[in-house]
Amino acid sequence: MSDGTHTRRTVLKTSAAVAGLGAVAGCSEGSESDEPTTDDGTNSYSVTMAPVGSVEFDDTPQTWVANNGSWADMGAALGVEPPEGLYLTSRYHTQYYDEIPGVSVDKSDMVSLWEGGLDLEQFLALGEESDVFVMDPNFIPNRSDNWDAGKIEQVREAGTPFFGNSIFSRGYEWHDYEYYTLYEAFEKLAAVFQREERYEAFADLHETFQSNVEAVRPPESDRPSVAVLWPQPANEPEQFSPYLVGDGTSFKQWRDLGVRDALARTNVRDFHENRGRIDYETLLDVDPDVLMIRGHEAKTAGEFEDTVVSFMESDDTASDLTAVQNGDVYRGGPLYQGPITNLVVTERAARQLYGAEGDLFERQRVADIVAGDV
Repeated sequence: MSDGTHTRRTVLKTSAAVAGLGAVAGCSEGSESDEPTTDDGTNSYSVTMAPVGSVEFDDTPQTWVANNGSWADMGAALGVEPPEGLYLTSRYHTQYYDEIPGVSVDKSDMVSLWEGGLDLEQFLALGEESDVFVMDPNFIPNRSDNWDAGKIEQVREAGTPFFGNSIFSRGYEWHDYEYYTLYEAFEKLAAVFQREERYEAFADLHETFQSNVEAVRPPESDRPSVAVLWPQPANEPEQFSPYLVGDGTSFKQWRDLGVRDALARTNVRDFHENRGRIDYETLLDVDPDVLMIRGHEAKTAGEFEDTVVSFMESDDTASDLTAVQNGDVYRGGPLYQGPITNLVVTERAARQLYGAEGDLFERQRVADIVAGDV
């Protein structure tokens, strides 16, 4: 966070406008690293990402605002100060860092941008104190009724650029430009903060982790079928928004684990297609081996069992589900995950689904990289 002496920098000039906020050209070039020297002796550099184009920095950003926990977690992995604000701070689950020695993030002073509506004045005020908005500029006007392209342009023209891409989901019709994988986006942010060595170290760690996951993953025919669901209401669910395992960083752990999606071969449509819900009768027709219930990452495993699982066990219909009878109802992981979060929740799921034992990644190595020991 700012130490109180931070002043607005002359970082951040966008060399491409946010081109129409929807019909934006998807620039796929890598980040530029030649770092030309400006007249005042500072080193400028630019990083290119769809949909914002090439963003030029006269100095390394010190303060920032992020769209969600994916980007905030990338920042934590790079060892930079936490963002000043997030779209929803409640969905940035910092308790995952409890797994990593010496790594923690205090979000108590972090601004939550979405509190029943987005406020332009709040955005402008944060822009005065921040060097970059790490968020897809198309996300806000396409998800918020009281925003449009004009407000985004007003924020940008105030001097703080946008840099980001909505990578967590690929279910938005308006996102008609290039997507990035988690590590492709992570590499871009590392270039923004000039911490490429930490990114490279994480990429190496991730490669080893993937090999360890593959080693504990059974043949596909022996893997349990899994349904990923969002409950309504939260603690005593009667209906569920169904998620089909697909692209986007939100599903990375399920793809890496090669789960058998119980809903993929049914008539159930993905939540993103029609915002539909299913009930217990529909679930009984499918009868997945495992239920992964999203929206409960703020709970401990015990708290989840005492609320959601306990309710299902006492419900006449839900109690007939194989997953409920066998004790295979779990927290379904976060919507937003970065490199550290992904390691933690993927390992957790590998234990739940495949009975993996021991650590699949080295905690101390993560801590060392965050600290800069690469």
